[in-house]
Amino acid sequence: MELTCKHVVTDAKVENLYTCLTGELKNDMDEFYILSSLHPSSVICGHSREAARYFINQTETFDRGMYGGPVGWFGGKDADFALATGSALVQKGRGSRIFVYSEAGIVKSSKLYDIWQELEFKTRQYESLLEPYTHLEIFPNMNAVWAFLIVEECCRLGITYFCIAPGSRSSPLAVAAAQNRHVSCISCIDERSLAFHALGYGKGSYKLAAVITSSGTALSNLLPAVVEASQDCIPLLLLTADRPPELHDTGANQTINQVNHFGSFVRYFSNLPPPDDKVPARMVLTTIDTAVFRATQEPFGPVHINCAFREPLAGVSCQWNLGSLKGLNMWMSNREPFTKHIRVTQFQFSEELMNTYGQYKEVLDLIGGASRGLLILGCLQTAEETWAALSLAKHLRWPVVPDILSGMRLRKLPFATAESEFSLCFIDLLDHILLGNSVKNWVSPDVVVQVGSKLTSKRVAQLLEDCAPHAYIMVQNHPYRHDPSHILTHRIQASVVDFAVIIREFCTPKEMGSWCKWLQVLNNMVEWEISFQLNADPLLTEPYVSRAVSQSLFPESVWFLGNSMAIRDADMYGLSWSKLPVGLTIDGLGTAIPFSGLRVVGNRGASGIDGVLSTAIGYATGSNQRVVFMVGDISFIHDTNGLTLLRARAERPPITVLVVNNHGGAIFSLLPIADTAPATIFRNFFSTPHDVSISNLCLAHRVKHVIVQTKQELETALLISQEGQLDWVIEIESCIEDNTACHRVLQQSAHHAVNHAFKILSMYSQNTSVKSDTLQFSVLKLEYSRYRIPLNAPATAISMKDQTQEAYREGFILTLFLDNGKRGYGEVAPIGPQNEDLLDVEEQLRFLVHRAHNMSLNYLISLLNNSFSRWIWKDIGIPASSLFPSVCCGLEMAVLSALAASSDSNIADLLLATDKTQNVPSSEVETETRPGKVPSRVQICALIDSEGPPEEVACAAEKLVEQGFHSMKLKVARRSGPLEDVAVIQAVRKKVGNLIEIRVDANRKWTFAQAMQFASHAKDCNLQYIEEPVKFPEDILRFCKESDLFIALDETIADIADQPLDRLSIFVHPKVVATVIKPSRLGGFERAALVAKWAQKHGMMAVVSAAFESSVSLAAYAQFAHYIDNKNLEAVRASGKQDTTAVSHGLGTYSWLRDDVIKKRLQFQVYPKCDRIEVDVDDATTILQNIEVNPDTVKPICVEAKINMYTITVNYKEACFSFHVMDTGINNQNGNIQDKTVVFLHGFLGTGNDWLPLMQALSISARCISIDLPGHGKTHVQKSPTIQNNGNAQSIPFAIDDQDKIGDTNFSIEVLAKVLCGLICQISHEKVVLVGYSMGARIALYMALKFNKQIAAAALISGSPGLQDPYMRMTRSAQDDALAESLLGGDLHSFVEMWYKRETWESLRFHPYFEKVRQERFKHDNLKELAKALTSLSIGRQPSLWHELSGCERPLLVIVGKKDSKFKKIAQQMCNCKVDQPKHEEEGTNQTQQITVLEVDDSGHAVHLENPLPLINAIRKFVMRTLTAAQEA
Repeated sequence: MELTCKHVVTDAKVENLYTCLTGELKNDMDEFYILSSLHPSSVICGHSREAARYFINQTETFDRGMYGGPVGWFGGKDADFALATGSALVQKGRGSRIFVYSEAGIVKSSKLYDIWQELEFKTRQYESLLEPYTHLEIFPNMNAVWAFLIVEECCRLGITYFCIAPGSRSSPLAVAAAQNRHVSCISCIDERSLAFHALGYGKGSYKLAAVITSSGTALSNLLPAVVEASQDCIPLLLLTADRPPELHDTGANQTINQVNHFGSFVRYFSNLPPPDDKVPARMVLTTIDTAVFRATQEPFGPVHINCAFREPLAGVSCQWNLGSLKGLNMWMSNREPFTKHIRVTQFQFSEELMNTYGQYKEVLDLIGGASRGLLILGCLQTAEETWAALSLAKHLRWPVVPDILSGMRLRKLPFATAESEFSLCFIDLLDHILLGNSVKNWVSPDVVVQVGSKLTSKRVAQLLEDCAPHAYIMVQNHPYRHDPSHILTHRIQASVVDFAVIIREFCTPKEMGSWCKWLQVLNNMVEWEISFQLNADPLLTEPYVSRAVSQSLFPESVWFLGNSMAIRDADMYGLSWSKLPVGLTIDGLGTAIPFSGLRVVGNRGASGIDGVLSTAIGYATGSNQRVVFMVGDISFIHDTNGLTLLRARAERPPITVLVVNNHGGAIFSLLPIADTAPATIFRNFFSTPHDVSISNLCLAHRVKHVIVQTKQELETALLISQEGQLDWVIEIESCIEDNTACHRVLQQSAHHAVNHAFKILSMYSQNTSVKSDTLQFSVLKLEYSRYRIPLNAPATAISMKDQTQEAYREGFILTLFLDNGKRGYGEVAPIGPQNEDLLDVEEQLRFLVHRAHNMSLNYLISLLNNSFSRWIWKDIGIPASSLFPSVCCGLEMAVLSALAASSDSNIADLLLATDKTQNVPSSEVETETRPGKVPSRVQICALIDSEGPPEEVACAAEKLVEQGFHSMKLKVARRSGPLEDVAVIQAVRKKVGNLIEIRVDANRKWTFAQAMQFASHAKDCNLQYIEEPVKFPEDILRFCKESDLFIALDETIADIADQPLDRLSIFVHPKVVATVIKPSRLGGFERAALVAKWAQKHGMMAVVSAAFESSVSLAAYAQFAHYIDNKNLEAVRASGKQDTTAVSHGLGTYSWLRDDVIKKRLQFQVYPKCDRIEVDVDDATTILQNIEVNPDTVKPICVEAKINMYTITVNYKEACFSFHVMDTGINNQNGNIQDKTVVFLHGFLGTGNDWLPLMQALSISARCISIDLPGHGKTHVQKSPTIQNNGNAQSIPFAIDDQDKIGDTNFSIEVLAKVLCGLICQISHEKVVLVGYSMGARIALYMALKFNKQIAAAALISGSPGLQDPYMRMTRSAQDDALAESLLGGDLHSFVEMWYKRETWESLRFHPYFEKVRQERFKHDNLKELAKALTSLSIGRQPSLWHELSGCERPLLVIVGKKDSKFKKIAQQMCNCKVDQPKHEEEGTNQTQQITVLEVDDSGHAVHLENPLPLINAIRKFVMRTLTAAQEA
């Protein structure tokens, strides 16, 4: 605090005595506290203020106005305000600096002493706000003075975090730091841990931390952290105490040569002399200024100041010369550093300037001319660098290989295909892609640009070395050489930001073509394979830990990685997030990409294992972010003293420490030394096993500890630890042998997956009928026909007492037509009314027929790595999960058979990527010989009709054996008790002998007790397995433990088909020996292949089974079974086991078919040189590619409904509404139009075209009509004083109330509802169901409430009853009016772009059909009418309908998307409204009508566009229910 001299200032009329009080605000003070302390000022209220204020309030009847209150402003960096007799300026920064000006007026009778005292009185109240002034003269000795100067100058330079190691010689520095109010201090007994902690603080805060140590070996312990900081360019300030020169080389205690102790690892060193009053004290300040400047100048790094101190080290008073303080007055009067180092950055661009520098021009030419460019992102340390790299990736459109430390390895994008939509091509798993031998030779970039240094992946680094000499451009902001392979051709010292600007400004890259697309395909394949292996393994493995942690991290968290295996596993198996948090859209450096990256940090300067725990704690402190730290056990034990820092718990967020404890050094087991060193040497000197108790270490430091051993325990611990406010140590039990085996399985499976995908890319890119870069065909059309096949006996799933004389199998045959003339066939066979019936299925088929015109196919679908599901999403625009399983299976069958026909092969060869020229599957492409080749025939298991006495069933089994069957299945649990089934099994076994495989299937019909009764009596029957013996899946493992029978899974798999790997893991048991795979129940071949792969991984049989489908499905299943057998052989060989016997597949249902859908049926027979019934794959191929339909069982082809488009005119007072109508539906057999009518009303900017897919699907059940609402599409409103009839337009008068008004400018929702009722009267004489979306939903709700005679019910999609608050209605009206003005004042394109940027449409924006939706919106041709609709039909002008819901007499179906939180809440509020009894019994039912709410998965606001199939099904059932009830009433 400093008080300037008093001065006299004279203005035009008044003289004032004024002064300025300068100082620093106390830590707990802010501007608002100042105001409350200073106002009212003493000049107004006197002293004391409370009494004076009361007196003034009682005596004065006027307002003192501006004179009585503060005037000014507050900003982010400073504040300036004035009071009645003074003013204040507050400057924020390193402590808030305040300048307070006060004055006293001099009048004619003033006495100088009184004025002087008045000014003293006024300024006195300010002094309590300020920190006391530090007088250097008060320090007891020069040690204290210099220590104060060092610490204070550090504070002024922004160094406010001091890490102090206990010691005597450093006590002046420690005391000075502890007493400085701007400093935060932390202490640790271990200098090594302390230095790493300071290093972590610098990483997290991008600011220096200061380390204070004593002399001697204390500073030697700083060396590891200094090396890491130097290598990683992290600024760090080392303040080391030292003995004075006279004690050196004397044997004095704790005295070593500390000069240049850290050598070249520091950017600057200074050896301060012992404090002396003969040395100007300002020398200390300039030394600190220089050191900090050097630490923060490129290249950043540590600096060392060695501080010698003589005794006395404590605060003992000694005489010292104040003259040494000369020149410090200015420094003491402010808060600025003594020497200000100013950095001048000049960065200008012009094309001429760039061309002047030949090297830059050469780099630009190389990048612009690259055909196979590769962008590698190394360690990026700031968010600015990350965003610059992202903008560079978007501009180049090259494949991007992000290192785990780049900030873009773990990223969030809104949906799976978002990266390609934004011209981003991330290749996260290039490390594993390079495991494929053929791929490794193909991946040969011609230009590599790397930003950020040091890559984690050794294989990627080896690729760059193997591809040399190619153009390899490194961009770094420091001069150090990071080129261990000596292959760099160009090195650019520049920031990533500057380099990105140069490239974006002056370089236009070439299209990459197939180079980028192929790498993405390979990356997706590897990602799928790794995910499968990790999720299919029930054990908690170390790679799974990395994946689980990467997926569990909160967006605001930081993942800090230890070295050795921790960072390598994270780099190989960490998974980028798949979904963006709602509402989060980041625009970085103009990229306009919805993107969220997760910060990942590690000590990769020297990559040592020491000090990482301390560094992570320091990072959390510096960044003020929650840190999840993953480390190995050896590294954790190496830095045990870091637990003292964890326990210290400075002001920082909590830390979760994950210790992967495999009891040794696991990384060495993956290195060549593990195979070459003797076991004893390897164990003692490399793997270094230990028995240290981590839990006891944590207990000793009082740190919370938990140990996890399963996946579920890990996920629970991660969730709890990140939600709480405590530090956690989570110990993950592992072992070196399991870790080694897991890594080898992952690498081996990735190797096979990459080779397989690459073989498909290579083979089919040579096909002249497809585009080489996309491998695509176009779909011309999709057709379907319905069939009905008589069965010889009822399906075996039916109990004996429910069987009837006649049994049929019904379904549909699909035909897919490609533009190359090829066709694909599929069968859709619903499994029963309890799950999906024919009408459900046909709705979806009609939808697909309509959408087929927009579809294209590519060979990559045959990868079965979610490729078919992605194709459904991207090309058809629906989630695959929304298709019924039988529909998904039939469509996939048609797609695969069409692709197989296009390649002149079959489904098995297509899936195996068999090269016909070599007849070798891709999975064995490197194998010179193929011993044990799988025959091209499939063995069949017979299905026995178990009805009848035991002897009769046994005789039937004997006949099957005579026919050539070596395997058969009997149905059980269909008789009166288990013992009857046992009698049948015993009779069959006795008849056929022990060489025949017998399977039984209980179809979940037994209780656990009944199943155990069967098992105890059938244990000697030598059963291969029993399928689904118990009702409840949770009893399966119990049955395995308590019985002697082997188990097969069937219905259990079908029930969890959506996420099989997540839920199947509990069934890994030695007694579970098989999975029965029905593609039509699982939802297609992709899911079936996944289950089969899981089964084969765990040594189970994968049995493909039919569900009484026709020869079309049987032919496809036979080919699929052949594929599964080949994959099983591959899995067996990979595990090192001997080849197993072939599996008999469950296709024996063919004998149940009395007729078939095709004339030439699939043959099941005993082939030459074979002794058992088989089906030939080639025969199945011929059947599926040359289908001749049987007209006796197949009905004619079902075609799309015809759409009739016409105009209906409704005249309303002086207005003429010309509605564009689209009408579709199927006539009944008697030729009459459907008696059920559904009318669709679109939302704002929509048209009736939005409903066409839904109308096509629903047209088999009801007449469907969509209308372009006024202002939209082809509907127009105009003044018309006379009623007109033009062309086919119709017009009838419609009665209205006199109070209804309509003019040129607007029309209300009330008016429009009446007009629409007039239109409905022309369309239908019966009541209709309204289906409305958004604006259309509000109109539909209004009509349902007001017009009972025309409206039977309403389905409301994302609709609202309105706004209840009048102020909100007024506000919304004004907003919509402003939008309408912008529409009229601009152009439609800009308005549409603006409209769909709203948060409401976030889910729709990332739908694959969004671009098509946008293009439809651009077709509106009358902006005036569109703007009129926006204002007139605004929800702000609509009357609130909330109070009328309780009296609603019509059923309401309220439909919302699960992602639409706003309308989910509205829907729930609507549902909670109590609905009274109908007022008119004759017009409704006598039951209370309910408002039903339906939440649709995978959709937001625009449910009908985002996920239409569940909507179609719900609307059809709603329409049928309500209209049938209305007609009956």
